[in-house]
Amino acid sequence: MVQRAFSRDRMRTVMAHIPLAIIAAFLLLALILVVSDRWRRGAFVVGIATLLAAWFRLILPEVQAGLLVVRSRPFDVGALTLMGGTIVWLTLSIDPLGTG
Repeated sequence: MVQRAFSRDRMRTVMAHIPLAIIAAFLLLALILVVSDRWRRGAFVVGIATLLAAWFRLILPEVQAGLLVVRSRPFDVGALTLMGGTIVWLTLSIDPLGTG
């Protein structure tokens, strides 16, 4: 009985960190792109990761959103959407200057 309760609590803890792990995977991809001299694409992926974090914060309850919960849901979603949208807009508006 105790083993089953422990297993359930552990599974709930692991599930709460999955959204953050997905965001971290996107940020790792962005870092790899930046290091391999594809900084525009890397910055774009950072913007997409931020927008994905906003989406996770919007649809998931606080228990499942884990460390994405900082303040109230409207503030978190608004701030992440504003930052992610700005990063994506900036990366799309920068002229490549023939660098590909």
